[in-house]
Amino acid sequence: MPELNRRAILLSGAACWLPAGARAQGTWPAKPLRIVVPFAPGGGIDVLTRAVANELSRRWGQPIVMDNRAGAGSLIGADVVAKSAPDGYTLLATVNQTMVANRFLYKSLPYDPDRSFEPVSLMVASDQLLLANAALPVNTLAELIALAKKEPGKLAYGSFGIGSQPHLLYETLKVREGIDLLHVPYKGITPKLTALAGGEVMLGTGSVAVAAPLVAAGKIKPISVAGAKRVPQYPNVPTTVEQGYAYAQTAIWYALFAPAGTPPAVLDKLRAEVKSILADPAFAEANALSKGLTVVAGDGAQLQRTIRDEVQVTAAQIKAAGVQPE
Repeated sequence: MPELNRRAILLSGAACWLPAGARAQGTWPAKPLRIVVPFAPGGGIDVLTRAVANELSRRWGQPIVMDNRAGAGSLIGADVVAKSAPDGYTLLATVNQTMVANRFLYKSLPYDPDRSFEPVSLMVASDQLLLANAALPVNTLAELIALAKKEPGKLAYGSFGIGSQPHLLYETLKVREGIDLLHVPYKGITPKLTALAGGEVMLGTGSVAVAAPLVAAGKIKPISVAGAKRVPQYPNVPTTVEQGYAYAQTAIWYALFAPAGTPPAVLDKLRAEVKSILADPAFAEANALSKGLTVVAGDGAQLQRTIRDEVQVTAAQIKAAGVQPE
């Protein structure tokens, strides 16, 4: 047998012994992908992820299926991804709550927020608007607090689950200001805002992206920005810091994760593509900046640091709000 052919056969045989993940890295993605969003369709995380997925699909020539698994404070969708094969074909697009607050809210989780996933990349972040039903006779936080003291237990606020940003924000407000508000949890941001617009609850929170259509329709109104900087879309709406309630700050971020054990080469390729998409000025303007979202795409280490730092802050909020794990 010629020496060249003998070497080719030996190399071919050696390749068969490579782990499946290693063999797949060179051709990934070679089949359709799935991105699980653990919230109802229509929310900010869902809308942005669909836009990113469409661009990834165009670049890679592979379909990407969006899989909304709402419920249980994002536990259902996160568990699906945690138990999926670590081959890069199932991803999780979620918000802070999944990796930060849930560890304090449940006595046991079906996933480990620190070990069940590979952090891919942050995508965007946004301060939240404090929102009220348009018929509520308040336009500032001070007016809201005064009304709540006058009518204790009558004002209800909506959240997208125990430990979500609106829940922790309003519970902290309750404790700090000595007021009584009712908490009504929903299965996602969209049903929560629908309830707020319809008067089922009178208070809530939301990003500019999801609140703007209902504000424009005269259904809801922003009474504050839960941060230190005003948003350009509502320049006349003061921040909680400006109004004298600096403790009432909260932000939401959207990020991508993969199951633990996903090959590094796959993660690197995915990170590079997502960062490239979000860095495109036209894409960023249409899908992030115009909706009050700030592009923060980076690497896995950045996302890990963000989670670690936020865990410390959230632990204090959970304690102050008196939230007990279920």
